[in-house]
Amino acid sequence: MNRVIAIANQKGGVGKTTTTINLAAAIADKGHKVLILDLDPQGNTTSGLGIEKQALEKTAYQVLIGECAITETILKNVHENVDLIPSNVDLAAAEVELVDLDNQQFILKQEMDKIRDGYEFVLIDCPPSLSMLTVNAMTAATTVLVPIQCEYYALEGLSQLMQTIDLVRENLNPELRIEGMVFTMYDARTNLSMQVVENVRGNITEHVYNTIIPRNIRLAEAPSHGLPINQYEPKSSGAEAYRMLADEIISREF
Repeated sequence: MNRVIAIANQKGGVGKTTTTINLAAAIADKGHKVLILDLDPQGNTTSGLGIEKQALEKTAYQVLIGECAITETILKNVHENVDLIPSNVDLAAAEVELVDLDNQQFILKQEMDKIRDGYEFVLIDCPPSLSMLTVNAMTAATTVLVPIQCEYYALEGLSQLMQTIDLVRENLNPELRIEGMVFTMYDARTNLSMQVVENVRGNITEHVYNTIIPRNIRLAEAPSHGLPINQYEPKSSGAEAYRMLADEIISREF
């Protein structure tokens, strides 16, 4: 069965977009067909893959408000084996426009069901909020992957995210599961990063991936070149980490 993974954390700056782009590319490099859905109005996943987001006429926004078919928005082979449904700032208006629609939580799922069989993995980059866009992503998803930054307040808000996932499972998508947690921006030079990892592992019962994504200058540079890390600097520690995470996710069984 194909996997639709919502990459979510209501905290900003935890590595959702970095993980979406580079995990998708790493999975694709192992021969799997991947679709990325950029569901963040900032559109950083779109621009991080080298797409001029403001020039786009058909994006995730047009799909959600019913202006075009989802197939019309797909940008083919933005990376080998990777397709993209892009977004830009227009998507911010969707929150307001969805309010009056029937079954507003299911709009994305209804559209995704039309195309998901064409992909082995679908990765959804969620906005940094527990908004209607995020709820739509979780309703359409099979699992939720939670990036956790190795910082002092890593656990702050995590319980709220877990509660939202539980509510979606109870009311909208009974098949939804936790894909797992992945630590990001790990700095081996500091005791803090190690303490955060130990603290989180000791306080949550959900699956935590063994792979830890390092704080890496090449990872930070890659989006400005419109490339995933495995193309921009394939021998970097960041590229190796995402290859390892891809192996873990591909092999994970539910």
